[in-house]
Amino acid sequence: MKGFYQRYYEINLTDKSFEIRALPERVTERLLGGKGIGTYLLLKETEDPPVDAFNPRNPVIFAIGPVTGLRIHGSSRYGVYTRSPQTGIYSESYSGGKVALNMAACGVDAFLLKGKAPNPVFLEISDRGVTFHDAGTLWGREIYEAEEEMLRRVGASSAGAVIIGPAGENRIRFSTIASGKWRSAGRTGVGAVLGSKNVKGIVFHGSARKTPADADLLKRLWHRLLGKAKDNPLVKAYQTMGTPMLVGMMNTIGGFPTRYWSQGSLPGWEKISAEGIQEFCTTKSHACPYCFMACGKLTTVNDGPHKGLTILGPEYETIYAFGGLCMIDNIGDIIYLNDLCDRLGIDTVTAGNLAAFTIEASQRGAIPETYHYGNAREVAEIIEKIARREGIGALLAEGIRTVSEAWGLQDIAVHVKGLEPAGYEPRVLKGMGLAYATSDRGACHMRSSFYQAELTGKIAPDAVEGKAKLFVEYEDFLTLFDTLILCRFYKDLLSWDDLRDMIHGATGRDLSKLALRQIATAVTDATRFFNIRCGVTRESDKLPKRFYRESLKKGEGGLTPEEMEKMLREYYQLRGWDEEGVPPPMDGIF
Repeated sequence: MKGFYQRYYEINLTDKSFEIRALPERVTERLLGGKGIGTYLLLKETEDPPVDAFNPRNPVIFAIGPVTGLRIHGSSRYGVYTRSPQTGIYSESYSGGKVALNMAACGVDAFLLKGKAPNPVFLEISDRGVTFHDAGTLWGREIYEAEEEMLRRVGASSAGAVIIGPAGENRIRFSTIASGKWRSAGRTGVGAVLGSKNVKGIVFHGSARKTPADADLLKRLWHRLLGKAKDNPLVKAYQTMGTPMLVGMMNTIGGFPTRYWSQGSLPGWEKISAEGIQEFCTTKSHACPYCFMACGKLTTVNDGPHKGLTILGPEYETIYAFGGLCMIDNIGDIIYLNDLCDRLGIDTVTAGNLAAFTIEASQRGAIPETYHYGNAREVAEIIEKIARREGIGALLAEGIRTVSEAWGLQDIAVHVKGLEPAGYEPRVLKGMGLAYATSDRGACHMRSSFYQAELTGKIAPDAVEGKAKLFVEYEDFLTLFDTLILCRFYKDLLSWDDLRDMIHGATGRDLSKLALRQIATAVTDATRFFNIRCGVTRESDKLPKRFYRESLKKGEGGLTPEEMEKMLREYYQLRGWDEEGVPPPMDGIF
């Protein structure tokens, strides 16, 4: 089938060997690529129940999609799949930049790493094989300089790399995998799994090239999307403001999580909004290959103690986590915290949540340490202690479930299955409550991006009737994005017909909308089966009780347990799962 190489690298780190394995065509027919391949290999390679995330037998799988490497808008992305050390369940994380094109040039659809190297290494992977390089002198180095040194040592001018920082080496359970300095596969702790295998990073390069099934069809799609983007207000917003445009919107509706999930708006939020960034910083748009959105913003702080500091960002999720939850209203301070996490290799969403939780614990007298809302210096201290597993950081490095149990604060801890939510209040956007409860990697907004349906009026934010049905369609649509692998920000420009043309042009398969949704369903079911292996049950698909117990505004209601139960029951029915959330058997794939 076009669009696929129908093979993957299997790399044994223990004895430093590798093989090229065939990828059965039945897999790509039923599950496509990206998340489909990653989930297939994860199920194939793991036991029931799966081993612990840090066990050498837990695989790490990097995968690309059938459109990766082809001239298609939004296609320069890769995915990484494993068992999460943060949640103990299915782990998926995605990142952009140029490295996905380097992966595609290696002539395989996936890279499966298993075992554990006896000493720190970094890998060089191309279409000619795998080379194991000693990484002893790189161990302990921060992301930026380690990546630069890896690329220098390989010497391939067009190479790209993925890398972990000190946090991944120290098995911080929410550490990231970075590329291009600032791009991160950020959530669920994938960097810690690489660190547990003594892998500092991987350099990819090669000369393999895909040939699409119908280049003319893809060319027409390319120009059709450019036409759709012309004068599109959302595209213009991404190009000029990026994701921080959501700061104003979420504060205006009272859905910006603030003071560790106890308020819905931050006083002075204007200073950390997209407009505030443009007032206090200098910004320049930055795009991934094959992308006209240019949502990334190279941002330089103009004044203050962090004057001259430049990062790619900050994104909305980082602003909410440090700005809202920790109540920091200085954009220079948020950029500094963002840079600190990027250098160390720490997920900013979890870092901000844990810092705010620590501040709240301090304010309640649950811990002896003294921390305050709005103090960026104290938050930076918390982050640095986490990365070094020093003092209070040794406990925080284990994640919110362990921390809340140790401090006796389980009732106020906000997470689903061990992963903290994104910056969209489910007491205001009720569909996000369903999204957080059912997401296969924990409280995640990206699997369905359903906040957009609620914010743009496709369905009322406080509605419950009919919400599960619309949610399932959104989830199916974006599951296909993850099998291709496409950038989420194209979801408003691409229709089901566009996806049909994209898959037809890349692979040669002409699929109906029903057939596309059947692929999405198969991937969702396969992922659920992995989570059931990990111990996920119906009781796992719940929100924190404080979302039901506490309202954001006095006298106003929020999400009720009855409303959540209704949406969850309908979701299971629409998915074809039984009352306990178990899908029907999958035949003919494994």
